[in-house]
Amino acid sequence: MIELNGLTKRYGHHTVVDQLSFSCSPGEVLGFLGPNGAGKSTTMKMLTGFVAPDAGTASICGHSIIENPLAARRHLGYLPEGAPSYPEMTPGSFLNFIADIRGLTGDTRKARLAEVTEQLHLGPVLEQSIDTLSKGFKRRVGLAQAILHDPDVLILDEPTDGLDPNQKHEVRELIRSMSADKLIVISTHILEEVEAVCSRAIIIAAGKILADDAPANLAATSRFHNAVRVTLAEESLFDEVRSAIEKLPSVAGTESDRARLSITALARRGSGDAGPWRDISSLVSENRWNVSSLQLEGGRLDEVFRQVTQGTAA
Repeated sequence: MIELNGLTKRYGHHTVVDQLSFSCSPGEVLGFLGPNGAGKSTTMKMLTGFVAPDAGTASICGHSIIENPLAARRHLGYLPEGAPSYPEMTPGSFLNFIADIRGLTGDTRKARLAEVTEQLHLGPVLEQSIDTLSKGFKRRVGLAQAILHDPDVLILDEPTDGLDPNQKHEVRELIRSMSADKLIVISTHILEEVEAVCSRAIIIAAGKILADDAPANLAATSRFHNAVRVTLAEESLFDEVRSAIEKLPSVAGTESDRARLSITALARRGSGDAGPWRDISSLVSENRWNVSSLQLEGGRLDEVFRQVTQGTAA
C-alpha cells in the first residue's frame, strides 16, 4: 500500500532523508521511530505531498506521489504534528468542510460524520470554536478529519499527543479496530505506544533505516531479554537475595534498585528460552524469601532504540 524506493530529501548540503526504501502491506500498523532530526516528519511530508523529494520514488496504493499525486492522496488520511485546523471554525463546521473537500455526499456523508463524531467522542464540543478546545480535543478533531473519508492508508504523526491516559487507550483501540484492512503508519516518541499497537517498527536516524522488525523481535535483542525482576517485600533480605542470585550460572549479572527493593537478573547467553527464571523461582521457594513479585522480561524496546541510534541524531 506504500512503497518507497530511494526516497531522498536535502536542504542545502544537509541530507535529511537518505535513499529510504521500504514497503508496507494492508493490515500492518507500522511504528516509524527515530530521534529528533532523524527524518521522520520529512518522510511523511513527502508521502503526503507537502514536500517534494529530491530523488527516488514513492507510491500509495499504486499511485505515484509525483506523477499522480491527487490519486495517491485520495487513498490517504493524514494527521500532521500539531493537528493544524481553522481555529474560528467549530468541529462540526470543520468536519463538514473536510467532507466537501473529500467529495462525500448523501447518506455516506451523513453516516461518516456521525461515525467519526461518535468514535472520537466529539459530540459535547461539536458547536464550540476549535480555538477554545483543550489540546486533547484539538487532537481528536485532527484525527477525525484524517479518518473521515475511510482511507486505505493512515499516516499519523504523534496521534496521542496531549491526550490523557483514558483518551490514549480509546485512540489505541480505534487504531486496532481500523487496522484489519488498512495500512496505518504511526510516528511517535512513545515506545509504549509502539509495543501496544504496532505490528512492525522501523527505526531511522540521519535519514537511514537502522532496524526493521516486529517490536517484540527488536525488544528481544536487548540485554534485558529473559531477564528476571525480583521485587522484595522487606529490605532486610536485599543483600542476601542479590548475592545468591549473582552466583547462579544462568545469571550474567544484576541491576538493583534498593529504593524499590528490586533486583533484575540478566540472562547469560545459552541459558535457555526462559533464562534464569527456573533457577530464581527455585531459590525463592527453597529460601522462603518474602517476595512481592517475580517478573520475566521480554526485553526493552527503549534500550534497543538507544543502542541503534546512539550518536546518529542530527
